[in-house]
Amino acid sequence: MTFELPGFFDLQVNGFAGVDFNDPAVSGEAIAEALERQRATGVTRCLPTLITSSLEEFSACARAVTASRHPAVAGIHMEGPYISPEDGARGAHRRACVVPASVDDFNRRQDVCNGGIRLVTLAAEVAGAIALIEHLVETGVRAAIGHTAASPAQIGDAVKAGATLATHLGNGCPQMLPRHPNVMWELLAADEVHASLIVDGHHLPASTVKAMMRAKSVARTILVTDAIAAAGCAPGRFAIGEVTCELSEDGRVSLPGTPYLAGSALTMNKAVQNSVRFAGVTLEEAAAMASSNPAQFVGLETVGTITADWDAERLELRVISSTDSRLSQGEQEVRRSRDQECLQKTRRHPLDLLGS
Repeated sequence: MTFELPGFFDLQVNGFAGVDFNDPAVSGEAIAEALERQRATGVTRCLPTLITSSLEEFSACARAVTASRHPAVAGIHMEGPYISPEDGARGAHRRACVVPASVDDFNRRQDVCNGGIRLVTLAAEVAGAIALIEHLVETGVRAAIGHTAASPAQIGDAVKAGATLATHLGNGCPQMLPRHPNVMWELLAADEVHASLIVDGHHLPASTVKAMMRAKSVARTILVTDAIAAAGCAPGRFAIGEVTCELSEDGRVSLPGTPYLAGSALTMNKAVQNSVRFAGVTLEEAAAMASSNPAQFVGLETVGTITADWDAERLELRVISSTDSRLSQGEQEVRRSRDQECLQKTRRHPLDLLGS
């Protein structure tokens, strides 16, 4: 059955189709090509995500995102460097680049982005976190809690200061947690906080996805891919910044030789279909979590529509094409043709059915 859905909005994408947005040597042209490939999976707006790095590395990557001039770019998600330095909570972020939260450091990074940072993920417990969250809120930037080992009191203080998102809830936290209290219960219980989830079958078990979506409700749940350069590619070695990652045959992206995940190879259409499979939500509800929910969260709107084929028996969503109302009819025809080319490239990869 064919459906028309609003264009997807990915708040967390680190790379795609072999292109690493966190490589200081990346070009704007390469980022634009990667975003075209991602658009063929239904993403018409996104926040390219720059993870923990030095100011110099961050600046080079931010300039490349700006130079891409791709219409999908709606700003930048800065994930770190104000996160927990501890293994597990830190994830694949480089410990050497983790620093305390600082309004001055953030302002320097925001200046490089010409005010384009829309979302910042930080740990609630790091020095300076509360002051920075308050500054972010005052300047219209959304503050998210993630890569954290915070206590319940520290989570509460961050929420009171204005943090309104739990970044990839259930991940970016210590490998071992007390039964209660712990960071996940606190963030699930905070009604002021939305939760973003990576629904690829690796970051969260199906039962966990179902429970989290029921706790947060569809209205406060946001689907993200957290995709790295491995998304849309065959298994092998990839990088996010200076960190080497490995994409296995089953679609899991991890630090070689460790149990730690390092982003994903997920595409948003698969995140939508997996949400229907795991949580029993409707296709329309899952699509909202990938489109209008994230758009509204950052104070923007979705762009364009997706024509997609929904196999109700196999619960599979295949994007056929997308439109963008900001483009002329001729430009949209060119993009439809480009969509088909990108989809053909993707179908040659053995991970085309990733998440199915």
